[in-house]
Amino acid sequence: MRHLHTRTTRGRLAGALAAGLLCATGLGAPAATAAPVAPALDDGLALTPPMGFNNWNSTHCRAEFNESMVKGIADLFVEKGLKDAGYEYVNLDDCWALPTRDADGKLVADPVRFPNGIKAVADYVHAKGLKFGIYTSAGTKTCNTAGFPGALGHEYSDARQFADWGVDYLKYDNCNNQGVDAKQRYETMRDALRATGRPIVYSICEWGENKPWEWAADVGHLWRTTGDISDNWGSMLSILKQNLPLAPHAGPGHWNDPDMLEVGNGGMTDTEYRSHFSMWAIMAAPLLIGSDLRSASEETFDILGNREVIAVDQDPLGKQGTVISSEGGRWVVAKEMRDGSRAVALFNETGSAQRITTSARAVGLPAADAYTLRDLWQHRSHNTAGTISATVPAHGTVLLRAFTDPEWAQHPPAVELGLDGGPLVEAGRTAALTSTVTDLGRTPARRVSVTLAGPEGWSVESTSPTASPVLTTGRSLRTTWAVTAPEGTPTGSYGLTLRASYRSPAGVRVDSALPLTATVVVAPPPGTSGLGDLPWLSATNGWGPVERNTSNGESAAGDGGPITIGGVVYGTGLGVHAESAVEYYAGGACETVTAQVGLDDEEGADGTVAFEIWADGTKAASTGVLTNAMPAQPITGDVRGARVVRLVVTDGGDGITSDHGDWAEARLSC
Repeated sequence: MRHLHTRTTRGRLAGALAAGLLCATGLGAPAATAAPVAPALDDGLALTPPMGFNNWNSTHCRAEFNESMVKGIADLFVEKGLKDAGYEYVNLDDCWALPTRDADGKLVADPVRFPNGIKAVADYVHAKGLKFGIYTSAGTKTCNTAGFPGALGHEYSDARQFADWGVDYLKYDNCNNQGVDAKQRYETMRDALRATGRPIVYSICEWGENKPWEWAADVGHLWRTTGDISDNWGSMLSILKQNLPLAPHAGPGHWNDPDMLEVGNGGMTDTEYRSHFSMWAIMAAPLLIGSDLRSASEETFDILGNREVIAVDQDPLGKQGTVISSEGGRWVVAKEMRDGSRAVALFNETGSAQRITTSARAVGLPAADAYTLRDLWQHRSHNTAGTISATVPAHGTVLLRAFTDPEWAQHPPAVELGLDGGPLVEAGRTAALTSTVTDLGRTPARRVSVTLAGPEGWSVESTSPTASPVLTTGRSLRTTWAVTAPEGTPTGSYGLTLRASYRSPAGVRVDSALPLTATVVVAPPPGTSGLGDLPWLSATNGWGPVERNTSNGESAAGDGGPITIGGVVYGTGLGVHAESAVEYYAGGACETVTAQVGLDDEEGADGTVAFEIWADGTKAASTGVLTNAMPAQPITGDVRGARVVRLVVTDGGDGITSDHGDWAEARLSC
């Protein structure tokens, strides 16, 4: 699994290749879907996506990966209800073995990490009513630089050893493969596992190099579709976009695997982790916990243990969700369920709240007078006349289950809360905002009222009515607000909460809240300014932080070098790594963004990226796909009238490996 994203980490791999998935960012994916789907293994295993734990994302090869940890995870599966929620596999990753085989060619467990041996650990896991998994590579050595033994040439012996230990799940990596054909290597281990007579789920960790979704359905039960995930928004987003187009290739016993979960590892917010979990569930992805549950927060357990979301992932029909729309980073993904319902994810890729909308018809439901909508995070049900819509916070996901239901009228009407206009506030100046409360239901919402609350010391006053006696289907209560941050308020993000209260026709009171973020901003100075020196509203990056006036470097802040494209050194700009987005407040007072853009020389020859300039919700300029072989390309975006300017770097369609992009000499003219 060690197929990572930057020069230094990639250099740790002995023989690993760069991931190459050529179908990623758009909705269409002819290269991924044209080939016929291979028949699945007929062994009754992995009929729903495997669920469990793997230590790699939280421990790598550090000393805390040991027998005590593995037993502790098994204990917590039972104590925290994760076993009852469906998690069953407790899996070891790399570094469990000694670097050399014994005199008989057998694998030997590291006696420091596993003093009682692997079978004893497997027996402990089995005694908890759980299953046990292990790791090796389809090469001469595994991916870690210490060089633990791989299974190439030892497939039947290793498979027999795994079976004798009681292994139920094998993750088979791709490092040090000596150039042997991938399908041949993975088929050999399939046959070796089959020869043991023990049912073992077979996870092909080939990183999507040779499009395993086209040939591996009768080889393994799941196959990695991408390079490794990292615990940050940009990495998760890139992998999501690569995996979404592959829906036709997933089904019972054969699953697309976009890598393990990062939920709880600390590199993303809880909102982002809920999106991560929601989107993996709607993609029918394996759910392998990658955080050390011994130190996990209750919020992490709440996310991982949400049974309504897990039910979407584990639906026995085995459909992977498909993209309905994705315009402007506002994604609608729908998944057909065995009972005829549809799971619907309204996913907001962007850095500000967005209204995302679709309809029951668009997601595949039959015509009906009304439908029931179940919110799988709020655990509440409403009726809708057919519109499926929500204002979704930045990087958030609203996950719903929509279905025809003769009892729809017993639920209160769905009411959508929204806010027109981005809540950007200059200290000491009043900003005008407009809230909306809209009845999406077939039944009326009665005695509707709305409030908007800001931070302590802020002035928030309504300048139009805040109540309505009744809202019928499609009708809205629109309220204008004057919001003022006190003079001298520091720039940054501040919480706003929009609340609405209404009553259903049966008189039941319903309260809803929409958390929002107000940003205190400073108008850009007149003239031309270097974007490497201006404050940004938000910055997301696929590897480490965005760097000012240096290249991206590695994963730590301030570790970049001089910005260099095609041998030319630039003194100013931004160093990023795809997927990346940096937003600036323009306040309607600016005219152009200019830059020299390209891949930084520090990443060698593997990367591909594309640069985009956005003015509010409109793409003002783009480059198309650039490679390391290209010199810097000029880009100019007309941003006249825009309140927010966004600089975006996408992965060029082949994953984010080596994708260090530079916005050299990036300037904003106002």
